[in-house]
Amino acid sequence: MVRLTEEIEKKIRGTIEKLDLKDTELIHFGSIAKLPTQFGEFEIIGLLSLRDMKEHAVIIKGDAIGKKDLPIRIHSECLTGDAFTSLRCDCREQLETAMNYISKQESGMLVYLRQEGRGIGLFNKMKAYTLQELGYDTNEANELLGFKADERSYLVAVDILKALKIKTVRLLTNNPKKVMELCDSGIEVTERIPIAITPNVYNVKYLATKSDSGHLMGTEALFCQDEEDN
Repeated sequence: MVRLTEEIEKKIRGTIEKLDLKDTELIHFGSIAKLPTQFGEFEIIGLLSLRDMKEHAVIIKGDAIGKKDLPIRIHSECLTGDAFTSLRCDCREQLETAMNYISKQESGMLVYLRQEGRGIGLFNKMKAYTLQELGYDTNEANELLGFKADERSYLVAVDILKALKIKTVRLLTNNPKKVMELCDSGIEVTERIPIAITPNVYNVKYLATKSDSGHLMGTEALFCQDEEDN
């Protein structure tokens, strides 16, 4: 393990302290650095969640810390889609759409969570792929492996938002579960911003399964008040 000198550690910590951010009981901030991308210039914060003991990342546009009604995307890691451009899912398209949208705003944020394969991990995700090739849909494959259809939790994202002093958001998502978990945890969702993805021949069944599971593929409104009425 590389041991940093006190001087270097102080300089690194200073980048976080400039944002007036402090570690919490559940979130430990690493450092912040510039992140130039094909969608524009962002900053990226690396952090450790003590809830799941995983490293996550936050990509920031503009002066986002503590902002109200901040446009944000909570994105779960998908190695095959995000990095390898797999056409079996819509993850990369959602990620790129979100980054492009946020880049055009005065400020915004993308929370990148390390929960691969709907929370079942990369190894089991490959097994689920095999089962899908045998005719099962995404949900059935996960359940045959002994998991829930979707094992993801967004409580780490809630911890991160609270550590970043974010209380109200405009959420880029098609997933009502994200809205519900944020609302139930004290983060007010004032608007849902849909992410429309055009199906291809490889992911049309995957997207249909999402829709059947309750994902909103259109422009339906959904925010905290809707959850309270249900």
